[in-house]
Amino acid sequence: MLSERLLTSVVRECTKNYLRLEPTQERRVPGPKPGQKYMLYMHVPFCERLCPYCSFNRFPFAEDRARPYFANMRKEMLMLKDLGYDFESLYVGGGTPTIMIDELCDTIDMARETFSIGEVSSETNPNHLIPSYLDKLQGRVQRLSVGVQSFDNDLLKQMDRYDKYGSGEEILERIGEASPYFTSLNVDMIFNFPAQTEDVLFSDIERVVESGTSQTTFYPLMASPSVARSLARTVGKVDYAREQRFYEIISEVLAGGENPLFEHGSAWTFNKRGTGAAGEDAMIDEYVVDYEEYPAIGSGGITYLGNNLYVNTFSVNDYNDAIEHDRMSLMGKATFSKHDQMRYRFMMQLFGLRLDKRQFKKDFGVSVERGLPVEMAFMKASGAFDRDNADELTLTPKGRYLMVVMMRQFFIGVNNLRDQARAALVGEERELIFGDGK
Repeated sequence: MLSERLLTSVVRECTKNYLRLEPTQERRVPGPKPGQKYMLYMHVPFCERLCPYCSFNRFPFAEDRARPYFANMRKEMLMLKDLGYDFESLYVGGGTPTIMIDELCDTIDMARETFSIGEVSSETNPNHLIPSYLDKLQGRVQRLSVGVQSFDNDLLKQMDRYDKYGSGEEILERIGEASPYFTSLNVDMIFNFPAQTEDVLFSDIERVVESGTSQTTFYPLMASPSVARSLARTVGKVDYAREQRFYEIISEVLAGGENPLFEHGSAWTFNKRGTGAAGEDAMIDEYVVDYEEYPAIGSGGITYLGNNLYVNTFSVNDYNDAIEHDRMSLMGKATFSKHDQMRYRFMMQLFGLRLDKRQFKKDFGVSVERGLPVEMAFMKASGAFDRDNADELTLTPKGRYLMVVMMRQFFIGVNNLRDQARAALVGEERELIFGDGK
């Protein structure tokens, strides 16, 4: 599709320009703006084994590396408290946040005691959907997101997940058992694996429905240059020519027809109708839709405040040293121009299915048509808008796919940013990531 290829190229070049790290000597992130709502992002960079398609900051788990790390994240929370921050929501990503369940619970408890947190979302892996973990997470975590990727056993073996997390049948059973513990249980899936056929995709969608989950997120396979190499060695080269067809299948089966089982929560998140996961207040992985600005704690965390994006060191050793010396572990930042900020708002709100035109003009002093004439002309010419009036922009099915393309390419750009930060690793940590991963 011409519009997809053009959009991919444009977003790729844009992210190269504004997602470029510059060194920083700042010891703290800026303080909060009065009256603004914030979410806290917390990063746990430890996994039992490293997946080939993941570009997040992650290290092979070792208890002597992880335990002091959790203690330092709790110290870093207090630094944010001293700056005047309060938070109404907490998102714990990884890595595998549940890798040390007691440390995670202690950290969540402290966050709830320190801030006005009303909802907690955490990621996990299927092997942690066991009663001893679920009992501890219940009440502490409202939304649990389980990284499944596929229920197909051949694909799971290609991804080196079959031996780690069990067969598709075992994972399906565990999801059904875990679902009652949470307000929302999200099943994370990936589509457009090179070996994934339409029949395999249909089967994955059917199993998502069968699982009884209240929410599912279908991400397109994303390959930044570093991940593309490991992907090619394991699951094959990514073919973006099939992506739109696969996305249309997912959208039609889950959210199409007269009485769909699910409805779109974002361009690639689907909420089950008739559950607490549906509606405007549903929690989704892309917290940037609801919280445009957010501090991030932990090694590899990415903060976005004002017109600056800050990246924490990817070295766990350097992170621990920084916190123990009463400073945050900021190793670089990127500064957004006003035009970049407008583009970011345009992308994030439309990915969340609705752009508020009146708020856009209030915040930027210019209408979206005046501020982003090229972007608006492209989207209109592509048939992306369903409603385009004085109040809002909403999307057609074609528009939703274009937002998938835009976000896919944006996240590849963020992955490139992570690669810049990861390149600074030295010694043992560099060997853990760039060596054999053991």
